[in-house]
Amino acid sequence: MDAFVGVTDYDWYQSLIAQPGIDEVNFWKPGGQQGFSALPPGAPFLFKLHAPRNVVVGGGFYAHFTRLPISMAWEAFGPKNGAASLSELRARVERFRRIDSSHDDYSIGCILLEQPFFFEQRDWIPAPSDWHPNIVQGKRYDLTAGVGRQLWDEVQSRLVARGPSRIAEPDLPRYGSPVEVLPRLGQGSFRVVVTDAYERRCAITGERTLPALDAAHIKPYSAAGENRVSNGLLLRSDLHRLFDRGYLTVTPDLKVRVSRRIREEFENGRHYYAMDGSTLRVPNRREYQPESQALDWHSQMVFLK
Repeated sequence: MDAFVGVTDYDWYQSLIAQPGIDEVNFWKPGGQQGFSALPPGAPFLFKLHAPRNVVVGGGFYAHFTRLPISMAWEAFGPKNGAASLSELRARVERFRRIDSSHDDYSIGCILLEQPFFFEQRDWIPAPSDWHPNIVQGKRYDLTAGVGRQLWDEVQSRLVARGPSRIAEPDLPRYGSPVEVLPRLGQGSFRVVVTDAYERRCAITGERTLPALDAAHIKPYSAAGENRVSNGLLLRSDLHRLFDRGYLTVTPDLKVRVSRRIREEFENGRHYYAMDGSTLRVPNRREYQPESQALDWHSQMVFLK
């Protein structure tokens, strides 16, 4: 199993350790044009502070990398970006990169991490002995041997010392599998990963205007639905509202159904009835495609017949 030790600043750490019980964080990169491919989903990602504080102060578990308009990063994660407001997030990003002021909603790189944990100062871990001061973004470590193994032992010992935790502390063999498995997603990560899984296009209409798209739960939280990509659909915002209220559904064979109740209640809906019987667009990755059981539940329990 590998982990990545990413370099961050003290302000980001302070902002997040002050938020008890958070389930996800956005480890943003000012540019992020080169992406992030150092880890498979589920692998540990540790936080090291910039010099002169050369210490590891916490970590999380990698879920996904994407580039988002900074406004969407704020909408999805809010203070979990490690900033108190969008204006503060912008100010911090702009400390690290030159921004074209003519393009107000610029994009940033977003490394989405789940089940984050943070250490108090007394538990900070010195940077690995082979850490070079010229490292700017971070370094990957093999956690099964050598310096990486020592680092992981230090992390695990601190997590164990904290006693029962709100996070599921991983053991080494679980993360040694070559199969990419997403960790449990927070709400913001669910929204972003569903958006990317559907290639930023509405699953019904193909609409690509990003601010008009929503990640919809097929089976909502209130009915024991989970933040799994396979329990999500990317829908245009008006279709999302109709789906949640039962005026529209998708059957297990991926056919769109539009309720007659739109016509009966609103004497309207011609635009929506044109979608009836169309086939849903689904993600290429099979594990991201909508679960037939969830679709059947929605068709039976929510759809207005």
